[in-house]
Amino acid sequence: MIKTISSLRKSLVLPIHIHIRTLQTFSKYNAQAASALREERKKPVYNQDEEYVDMDWDNLGFGLTPADYMYVMKCSKDGEFTEGELTRFGNIQLSPSAGVLNYGQAIYEGTKAYRKENGKLLLFRPDHNAVRMQLGAERMLMPSPSVDQFVDAVKQTAFANKRWVPPSSKGSLYIRPLLMGTGPVLGLGPAPEYTFIVYASPVGNYFKEGTSALNLYVEEEDARAAPGGSGGVKSITNYAPVLKALSRAKSLGFSDVLYLDSVKKKYLEEASACNVFVVKGRTISTPATNGTILEGITRKSVMEIAVDQGYQVVEKAVHVDEVMDADEVFCTGTAVGVAPVGTITYQDKRVEYETGDESVCKKLRSVLVGIQTGLVEDTKGWVTCIN
Repeated sequence: MIKTISSLRKSLVLPIHIHIRTLQTFSKYNAQAASALREERKKPVYNQDEEYVDMDWDNLGFGLTPADYMYVMKCSKDGEFTEGELTRFGNIQLSPSAGVLNYGQAIYEGTKAYRKENGKLLLFRPDHNAVRMQLGAERMLMPSPSVDQFVDAVKQTAFANKRWVPPSSKGSLYIRPLLMGTGPVLGLGPAPEYTFIVYASPVGNYFKEGTSALNLYVEEEDARAAPGGSGGVKSITNYAPVLKALSRAKSLGFSDVLYLDSVKKKYLEEASACNVFVVKGRTISTPATNGTILEGITRKSVMEIAVDQGYQVVEKAVHVDEVMDADEVFCTGTAVGVAPVGTITYQDKRVEYETGDESVCKKLRSVLVGIQTGLVEDTKGWVTCIN
């Protein structure tokens, strides 16, 4: 009996090379399984049973609350963008010598998805954002997605994150397309590789005042942009320089800053992140886009609505004295919407403006928001339904 057991033990002792092959095979399949699991985690898994994420929709501000998914697309040296894909929102890897980090080679856009009362999602003129990104990319010597690629990326991002789109009238899903030079570069020059990312966050009102009137301060020391610069495109380099003046104004109790032209310091340009309109009687004036002022999509839309309502809309150089003598002033932008201005302070003078239900601002805002949210018939083809 003892001899039999001993013989059995000897038969179970395998050569060492067989053990190694077994371990190698196990490790191979274990690595493949782990890789497959990682890939599976990357794939979007939409929660069709959950209509909304659990949030306090009545108290949304304009802070970052990352939605589930972002869209990523790469562009190689040949200038062709590869097919993009949705992935979980998260950090990205960048070389310390990436063009965006060293030379600020990047531009971004801002658009929104709105929820109709019946639950369907709407986008507002995303093709115009695509064209504006192309113009900005040309100025910053970058390749850019086609209009179709851009719009498709925005649609996919909105749909994948639909549970983050606030209920009708509670806010919107802010969508941020970002194009940046991610390839490494040491000497001054364009990056060898570019990345296009679209991410999203549910938002409410941009200003802490909500829909209340803003109090603006005319900045005379710092300039936002200069002729021949990049003020007319959404370069990331346009925004950090305004933080000093904006912080100073907010510390004094103001909502935002109004910038003057950098040459004569007498003509209105725009606020930190929005365009400005001045109302006098039935005439609405706004600074002409001459390379230092961003051609806002909300700006363009409000101008069309105003003309439809019988107002005379004028793009021109708006002297600061005209602003101080106006009946109304309001701001426009994707983030801010259409926001009334209650007061403007310039030097030692503070002027109050008309606001309220009968204001021009309120009437224009009502039509614009109605179109964006599906409450007003879209006769212009501005709205895109994505589900």
